Amino acid sequence: MNQPQTSISHSTSSSRSTLSSRSRFSLGRFSIHSVFILVCIACLYPFLIIVGTSFQSENDILTYGYTIIPKHFDLTAYRVILHNPAVLLQSYLVTISTTVIGTLAGLWITTSFAFAISRKDYPYRRQLSFYIFFTMLFQGGLVPSYILMVSWLGLKNSVLALILPFLITGWHVLLMKGFLQSLPDALFESAKLDGASEFTIFTRIVIPLSKPALATLGLFLVLEYWNDWWLTLLYIDDESKMKLQYLLIRVLRNLEFLNSAEAMQYGLVKPGQQVPSLGARMAMCMLAAGPMLVVFPFFQKYFVQGLTVGAVKG
Repeated sequence: MNQPQTSISHSTSSSRSTLSSRSRFSLGRFSIHSVFILVCIACLYPFLIIVGTSFQSENDILTYGYTIIPKHFDLTAYRVILHNPAVLLQSYLVTISTTVIGTLAGLWITTSFAFAISRKDYPYRRQLSFYIFFTMLFQGGLVPSYILMVSWLGLKNSVLALILPFLITGWHVLLMKGFLQSLPDALFESAKLDGASEFTIFTRIVIPLSKPALATLGLFLVLEYWNDWWLTLLYIDDESKMKLQYLLIRVLRNLEFLNSAEAMQYGLVKPGQQVPSLGARMAMCMLAAGPMLVVFPFFQKYFVQGLTVGAVKG
């Protein structure tokens, strides 16, 4: 008689423990999700302020401050920046072309270099690894690099001057090397037994297996090329070869010295309006960062995986 009661009590206690564990688990997940939702809101709030302020007039910004929802919808800031759309479109074209070409070339060069120093059967891998690590600690400086690009290579006012300096960096090589070292050597040995060359191993085995690392490195290169304005300042004087970031900086500097009378003369503002220097800053942020907001979701799938794969496991 006591045995069924004992079994029932055990089942009841186990069900209670299961329900309590589920409740604790649900409460824990709810807490974690709530924290991340708050973090996302905190990160999204400044961006929404930038979007809202870019559609405000200068008078509204000075009166009401920065707001997400404009009091009066106004396109003066965008009208000022897009006053000469041909120049802006040309800068977009230069920025997109240098970003695409530089990213693809940088991925190929960085991955091939990292593949060479990650192979244990390569005799000079230690020397090359030290060489690439040495460049992370010590650099030649601005003057030698300028002399190299302008005097020796003759790349003044050349698009190549906007691509070559970022093709390969030490940190990118070490990041890719850490991923490639996680690939098993048995893959390479079996491919060699089947008669595959090193180029075939690299193109048909290494690159397909390195998609997470390539996506992560590609995102870094895209951001580096897209946000660059320093190389344009150093090596480019031709307006048809200026990148977007540097062109927007020039527009902002011109607005700082432009008064309302001159702006009305050029048809940039209406009578009674101020030059939208504050709103133009926000509009420039939208024009510069907008394409990256579209590109980033395509890299997000592999971004975390590319950073963690190949790391030291405890």
